Amino acid sequence: MPRKAGSGKAIAKADLPVKICARCGRPFTWRKKWEQVWDEVRFCSDRCRSAR
Repeated sequence: MPRKAGSGKAIAKADLPVKICARCGRPFTWRKKWEQVWDEVRFCSDRCRSAR
């Protein structure tokens, strides 16, 4: 389900920000739960974070 911008328009999944995981090198996209800490997110999953 697309996320809504402040103006009420839906944002397509293809338009969400993407980062590369520091552990596995795979790309991962923005998640709602990372909204406040997106600048600090470095790993795509708990598995990668714990194996760093």
